[in-house]
Amino acid sequence: MVFAKQLRDGVRRGRITCSIRIWTSPRVKAGGRYRMDDGSIVVDSIAPMAIADVTHALARESGFDSVEHLLGIAKHGRGEQAYLIRFHYLPPGGWET
Repeated sequence: MVFAKQLRDGVRRGRITCSIRIWTSPRVKAGGRYRMDDGSIVVDSIAPMAIADVTHALARESGFDSVEHLLGIAKHGRGEQAYLIRFHYLPPGGWET
């Protein structure tokens, strides 16, 4: 998973623990580990959701000030299906048990 530069510090600090992505099909899987800078993102869960169900609270939890700003960043290519992805950051040298 790739995060905009302005979000990465919040992800590393654990303030951002979810992301909304609009894809044609899932691009990550629960339990998957994806590089971010010198650490990793570990996906805890991924679930489809309706775009209309994206709330201001989810936008804030994802690191955005508004639903509109989030949706502008979340759409990738021709995707029309929204996914709620919950994750945690694993620092460099960190191990999952």
